[in-house]
Amino acid sequence: MNRIAYLFTRRFYKVPWLFHEIGKAGNENKYTIEERYNIVRNVCKKVNRYAHVEIECSGLENIPNENGYILTPNHQGLFDVLLICDTHKNPTSFVIRNDLANVPLLKQTIKALDAKAIDRGDPRQGMQIIKEMTEGIKQGRNYIIFPEGTRSKNGNVPGNFKGGSFKSAYKAKAPIVPVALIDSFKPFDIKDTKTVKVQIHYLKPLYYEDYKDMKTTEIAELVKSMIVKTIEEKLS
Repeated sequence: MNRIAYLFTRRFYKVPWLFHEIGKAGNENKYTIEERYNIVRNVCKKVNRYAHVEIECSGLENIPNENGYILTPNHQGLFDVLLICDTHKNPTSFVIRNDLANVPLLKQTIKALDAKAIDRGDPRQGMQIIKEMTEGIKQGRNYIIFPEGTRSKNGNVPGNFKGGSFKSAYKAKAPIVPVALIDSFKPFDIKDTKTVKVQIHYLKPLYYEDYKDMKTTEIAELVKSMIVKTIEEKLS
């Protein structure tokens, strides 16, 4: 039995509460973005506990003191956002593929956190989202962006990082925080309910002065190399 089946059968009595809380967080007229994020974060913590996920986290001191930055993790699966929200206290939104926008709970979370659903086959829409994110970052919004664009099919081996993922940060002259995720594919991919351990490591940020003379493709390669190095060190 995988963890999703476990969550929705053994903990079925909790499901209405999960939907209620996430739905409540979507009320932007009643709650501030900080309050909405805290509601979502509380749900993420409970889901991780229900699903028997144990998290090892390091590098929280690397998160910038001022808001208006992007987190750029390697992408291993649907649990990635849950892990980041569980460990990252500052209000954060994210970018997601539009084909996932109607997944239960994700749909409600998108509304609650003003997340962006992107159609990778529509360049014009992609440019508009980059523009919106650039303005959001300048106003102090934080975003989770997966530079691979899709989850890795090779576990802890990241795929190619795309330069376009860094355009909004570049235009906003914002800090870029690489995030190394290890074994975060296991909560969905391993078909049992034993406790699974995952790791999340927030790496030292790249500030505008560090990357201003680089192309976005070069930034992508640098961020990937930092993440790969961390993964290899932690697994060695």
